[in-house]
Amino acid sequence: MLQGRKVLATREDGRYVVVQARPEDAPALEAVQRACFPDLSESELATARHFLSQQQHFPEGQLAVFDTQTGELVGSSSDFQMNVDFAHYAHPFMEETGDNLFTTHDPRGEWLYGADIGIHPRVRGQGLAKLLYGTRHDLVRRLNLRGHVAGAMPKGYGAVAERLSIEQYVGEVIREERADPVLTVQLKRGYGVWGIIPDYLEDESVRNYGVFIIWRNREYRA
Repeated sequence: MLQGRKVLATREDGRYVVVQARPEDAPALEAVQRACFPDLSESELATARHFLSQQQHFPEGQLAVFDTQTGELVGSSSDFQMNVDFAHYAHPFMEETGDNLFTTHDPRGEWLYGADIGIHPRVRGQGLAKLLYGTRHDLVRRLNLRGHVAGAMPKGYGAVAERLSIEQYVGEVIREERADPVLTVQLKRGYGVWGIIPDYLEDESVRNYGVFIIWRNREYRA
């Protein structure tokens, strides 16, 4: 599966590597997606068809993590370029991503948009998301983009939604009074919260909210 591929990042022990995804990876990418997001609407899950389209529009932004011992694909991330109107950032996921096909990719876009990242549940907690984020940031620097933005999924919100507004919840996460499985990790990687996106996607575990986050490229050259 890795023959002839350029390795973009490697875990220190060499077991897991990040490479650019290829068309033959599409079925495995879909399998990881389904394992990672069991609560996501079927209409918003990325299938093999979506991954193939994403690769056609912006191959450099489609990453896969492989276990070098088993040859299995165990994680991925999907990104495309866009321009961001920070005064009007609250767009639904499917609108922003061109129905997950990345037809909205703009080769002249000044920001990298993180549409998706997923690590198979059985290998979480082993630093694989860190590998993917580092590779994404390397791509931002290589393309001289202004930074990386995404709609984060506040996965812990559903459990407390009856007693906390989304604004209260995110505020507590920012102040480190509460930990969120997704947002806390992203904040520790240098992202900041820009705002809340209502009706971002259909996922009851986050009450359909997204949190618009931003990581700025300090090496950007105008």
